Amino acid sequence: MNPGVDTYLAEGCGRCPLVGTPECKVHLWPEVLRHLRRMILDCGLTEEVKWSMPCYTWQGANVLILAAFKEYASISFFKGALLQDDQGLLVKQGENTQAARLLKFTRVEDLLELEPVVKAYIFEAIEVEKAGLKVEMKDKDELVLPEELVWRMEENPELKAAFEALTPGRQRGYCLHFTGAKQSKTREARIEKCIPKIMAGLGFFD
Repeated sequence: MNPGVDTYLAEGCGRCPLVGTPECKVHLWPEVLRHLRRMILDCGLTEEVKWSMPCYTWQGANVLILAAFKEYASISFFKGALLQDDQGLLVKQGENTQAARLLKFTRVEDLLELEPVVKAYIFEAIEVEKAGLKVEMKDKDELVLPEELVWRMEENPELKAAFEALTPGRQRGYCLHFTGAKQSKTREARIEKCIPKIMAGLGFFD
């Protein structure tokens, strides 16, 4: 167990002014998040903190991330598009998402009932990594958003709406700027710096 995740569950992710307050989204789903964490650790993944959220890896490869939103708590599989999803439970994060898929929960009772199914999804995601499978993108020219931007837009619907309202060229300009950074922390910093311009409807070069 990673102590950084204990801090996350106790105080929140720290990415907004609500950290440490009862209004923090993490505190909307405390029991759901704790049970999800237990289930994930039962499956043998390594617990880390990335993008200020609990991230679970297999031999250094990202497998899934645990997150809290206003409407639900979720597990997001980085390569969820490759999972069989026989139960039809996986949800796409957004219109431009190609690889990631979410399992959403709001009630502990539902989660506990589905525990064997949730673990089956996790074990399948681990097998995907072991096999070295990759998500085949539909089109090289299709806009692919960096993970850091997807998560920021998921936690901030106003930012998501503002970005989607930009022209395709402006969206692409931002994505090129963000993905030009090799390290996740640098991508996060670039996104944070550009948020005011995105909210104002401006492009990166405007």
